[in-house]
Amino acid sequence: MAWKAQLSRNLKEIRFLFCQTSPASAQTREFLHANYKELKTLNPKLPILIRECRGVQPQLWARYDAGVERCAHLDGLNEAQINNKLEELGKA
Repeated sequence: MAWKAQLSRNLKEIRFLFCQTSPASAQTREFLHANYKELKTLNPKLPILIRECRGVQPQLWARYDAGVERCAHLDGLNEAQINNKLEELGKA
């Protein structure tokens, strides 16, 4: 879990996109409910944006230096898999 404290070293911004009501976004909503506070506590200056939009598939966007962005699709992933995706993007 030490990697969570290092997110702000590599990332400039994290964005979660998901639907407020769809079953496809349920795991993403649960992940954020369980982990947002810890992520923000460990990275107080890192913007963690939550974008809710009806009908959108769950996605995780990471922005790096020079405006470079990478996306991970979260549809069908459980909390541990979403955690792994975030770790991969944080270490990229």
